[in-house]
Amino acid sequence: MHEPLSRLRRSVLYVPASNEKALAKSASLPCDAVIFDLEDAVGPQQKADARERLRQLLQGSGRPKCETVIRINPLSSEWGTEDFLAARACRPDAILLPKVDGPRDILDADAALDETDAPRSIRFWAMIETARAVLNVGAIAELGRDPAARLSCLVAGTNDLAKETRVSGRENLRPWLMQVVLAARAGNLTALDGVSNNFRDLEAFAGECAESRAMGFDGKTLIHPAQIAPANAAFSPTAREMAEAEAVVAEFARPENRHRGVISLDGRMIERLHLEQAEALLKKAQAIKENGE
Repeated sequence: MHEPLSRLRRSVLYVPASNEKALAKSASLPCDAVIFDLEDAVGPQQKADARERLRQLLQGSGRPKCETVIRINPLSSEWGTEDFLAARACRPDAILLPKVDGPRDILDADAALDETDAPRSIRFWAMIETARAVLNVGAIAELGRDPAARLSCLVAGTNDLAKETRVSGRENLRPWLMQVVLAARAGNLTALDGVSNNFRDLEAFAGECAESRAMGFDGKTLIHPAQIAPANAAFSPTAREMAEAEAVVAEFARPENRHRGVISLDGRMIERLHLEQAEALLKKAQAIKENGE
């Protein structure tokens, strides 16, 4: 029930920066955030055109109102520097760094961004998609407690992680995914689950989202607009959860309970930590309502 951060990131859609139609449609989609992809979804011969299309979109009237993120190629790659400069010029809410292996990758990107006098409002998201990233995820997430490092979100890259480790089946990735969640909580970061490749089976996708929420993720990364509604539903408070949260808040608000550490409610022991969880859930519900949902 606990939601540590107030920004909604239930549904985060990857949009290829090379796909003109998808770029134009992005502003009308009800997702919480869009990741404009300059990396995996864009072929080598399309990189330059994709950057230019993205500049035109984000510097024009068609810029989405939701949170905007740009995934660049690794800075060490032949496209990394141009991607980085283009992303900085577009002033997204965040730059998503792929193939992060350790804290140094974040710190180097931060130093590069500082050299361009970029506004402090531009944050970093980090892809956790390599074996080294999983082994170092605690140290990576610790940068979330240092405002100078700009890190605000960890994104599980399940496809790349499965490829590198030769692991098959989501069930065998779960221990590593839980490490991402644990590290994110320690660093006060958002944690986003990886994509589901079968975008036609929305029933299975909804089940995966429910599992993801139960694991502690704040939201899920998506590859198709059809996945937005199930993700939003899965990561939103249910009517029952809201009723329970409202009851906890109301009970602690009673004059005789205001200074108590523990109360009894419907046969259950309720502590102040449960009050904090209830207040966070209701705050999230209010943010969703303000979105018009």
